[in-house]
Amino acid sequence: MMRMIFSGVFMAMTVIVMAQGSSNQNWETLSKLEFEKSHDEYGEIYIPKFGPEINALAGKEIELDGYIIPFEGMFGPTKLIISSVPIASCFFCGGAGPESVAEVYLKESVKYTAKRVKVTGKLTLNKENSDQLMYILKDAKMQVL
Repeated sequence: MMRMIFSGVFMAMTVIVMAQGSSNQNWETLSKLEFEKSHDEYGEIYIPKFGPEINALAGKEIELDGYIIPFEGMFGPTKLIISSVPIASCFFCGGAGPESVAEVYLKESVKYTAKRVKVTGKLTLNKENSDQLMYILKDAKMQVL
């Protein structure tokens, strides 16, 4: 299902980098992403190429602020997706690119909120598992802003 983040269909979308009203520079850094075109048994795919600035964040604890994307049945109170833009503009709804979302694995359960949140966790870069997003925060904590 997450395979779509690498498909060519979404590569032509407008990239929106920052959450509205956010001063969080990490989304800006994570947007400095290039893609390499490749093929697999299903057709054309785009593989992320993480540059030096993004690689410098790998394995470090970072903060991202944005909005929770509700996915009933796919994620739970300790697993969620955060978008740098509100849900109406998020990657899955057509207003941003795959670099504007991150998969988050929280230390403690949280409840869904439509308010802007801040998550802090250790960044993992993913360019091989198409069942997951490119950016993954592990051992994360969430705060409602």
